[in-house]
Amino acid sequence: MGTKEAIKLFEEKRVRTAWDDEQEKWYFSIVDVVQVLTDSDYQTARKYWKVLKGRIVQEAGQPVTICYQLKMRAADGKMRLTDVADTEQLFRIIQSVPSPKAEPFKRWMAQVAAERVDQMQDPELSIHQAMADYKRLGYSDNWINQRLKSIEIRKDLTDQWRLHNVEEGVQYATLTDIIYQAWAGKTAKEYKQYKGLKKENLRDNMTNEELVLNMLAELSTTSITKAKDPQNLEENMQCAAEGGEVARVAREQLESKTGRKVISPLSAQKFFKAQQSPELLGDEAEANE
Repeated sequence: MGTKEAIKLFEEKRVRTAWDDEQEKWYFSIVDVVQVLTDSDYQTARKYWKVLKGRIVQEAGQPVTICYQLKMRAADGKMRLTDVADTEQLFRIIQSVPSPKAEPFKRWMAQVAAERVDQMQDPELSIHQAMADYKRLGYSDNWINQRLKSIEIRKDLTDQWRLHNVEEGVQYATLTDIIYQAWAGKTAKEYKQYKGLKKENLRDNMTNEELVLNMLAELSTTSITKAKDPQNLEENMQCAAEGGEVARVAREQLESKTGRKVISPLSAQKFFKAQQSPELLGDEAEANE
C-alpha cells in the first residue's frame, strides 16, 4: 500500500489521514475520529475504541472487516501503528457512536473525499492545498513558492533516474545522499541529525538558501544525466556527484561573500520559535561561526 499522510481539520480538531494511491481511497485514524465524536481526550478515546472494537468484532465477525493498521505520526512525533478505516468502514463505526456530531462528521468525510477526486482531475488544486497547509504551519509565502518549485525539480530528477535504470528505494536514496554530500558536505541522515530532526522531512526544514542550493544541485544533476545518458547505477552516481558539485561551488561563493555558513542547524520549528525570540537567531549565528 503506497500511502501519503495528511492532517485534516474538523472543527479545528486534528484527524490523521492517509491517502492510498493504489486503491484511491482515504484512511482515517479511528481513535482521532472517536475523540472528535465523543469530545474526549486521546487516552479516553483509545479506551472507548478498544471497547467498541471488541463489541463490533463479536457482532460482525472478523476484525479485518472493521479496520486496518497503518503507521501514523503520534503526538510525540514518532510513527506508530494506528487502527484506520476507509470511508465505508468508518461510516459503520460512526453509527455505533452516539454523538450529535455524527452527521456533520459524515458530511465532512464526504467533502474530504470529493476534494481529493477534484485534485486528481485538476493537479492545480493539489498545489493550492499544499500552499494552504504550509501557510497554516507558519511558513512564509516566499518559502512556500521555493518549496513547491523544489518538488517539481525533484520529480524531474526522479523521472530521469527512472529512465536511466535507477530503482526506487535504496538506489534513489543512495543518489540523493551523493548529491547532499557533494553540495552540503553531509548525507541526508547527517543533515537531519545536524538540524535535530527524526522522522521530519528534511526539505521542509531547509531555509530558503538551503532549498535554492539543493534545487540547483538536483537541477544540475538532471541536466547532466540527460547529457551523459548513464546506463547503470555507477554512471548515475557520477552524474549525481557532478550535479552536487555545481551547487557546492555556489554555496562556497555565497559563504565567502556573506561571511557566514549557509547550512543551518535550525529546523523549521526552531526557526519559527526564533522569529518570536530573536536571541535564538543570534545563538544560531554563533553556532555557525
